[in-house]
Amino acid sequence: MAKSPRPAAKPTRPEWQETLIFLVKLALFVFVIRSFLFAPFVIPSGSMLPRTLIGDYLFVTKWNYGYSRHSLPWSVPLIPGRILASTPARGDVAVFKAPPQNQEDWIKRVIGLPGDRVQMRDGQLFLNGTAIPKARVADFVLPVTPNSTCEDYFRDALADGTPVCRYPQYRETLPNGVGYNVLDLGFSPADDTEVYTVPAGHVFMMGDNRDDSRDSRFADSISFVPMENLVGKAVVTFWSTDGNAGWLMPWTWPGATRWERIGEAF
Repeated sequence: MAKSPRPAAKPTRPEWQETLIFLVKLALFVFVIRSFLFAPFVIPSGSMLPRTLIGDYLFVTKWNYGYSRHSLPWSVPLIPGRILASTPARGDVAVFKAPPQNQEDWIKRVIGLPGDRVQMRDGQLFLNGTAIPKARVADFVLPVTPNSTCEDYFRDALADGTPVCRYPQYRETLPNGVGYNVLDLGFSPADDTEVYTVPAGHVFMMGDNRDDSRDSRFADSISFVPMENLVGKAVVTFWSTDGNAGWLMPWTWPGATRWERIGEAF
């Protein structure tokens, strides 16, 4: 009985081609995840104290406000305008491309929506002519570390001698019931402003560290933020470091980690 011919073996690719194909697939997977689902963000400044600290690492969800070119890595111009658009809620903490250059990622809190009138009077926030409730709460106490330096005026020490910053802290509550803490460090030029009317398709963003934040109160900074610049909504802190660790010295990482902040939701 004649044997049936054996099927021809598939030609195998060189190892370098297999590696290249794997890397391309991996890059596409990461591109899709970062563009449409989640992206990491690291806090570079203290403008959102007390909610975020320098050295916090956050996950940002990408679907909350719709998608634009700024949803994609490096703002690749593949999405015209804004699709699946949704208006943020007052009080959301959002990452956005900072106008007018639209290059840097900033993080602030959404205060005003299109048509809203926003003003600061003697450090008090007014929304559509109504004062936003602002109640004094316990001071915000932050240990002094490389990621949280402190001016002499706010420097203090705990009973065990640990140097800390002690900041005056207040609780604000927006009309939709969203409450959050802010810092009021004293007089600053942005404590008294004109009335800002938020134009259509824009939002008014402010930092919770009211006297140390460049935000929509400053025409020479970001002013009103176009909604298509919104990158995503901050949802959870997945890592935090006080700055005492060296990236090339893994044995220093545990001691520098702010363990209590990991898993903190927004």
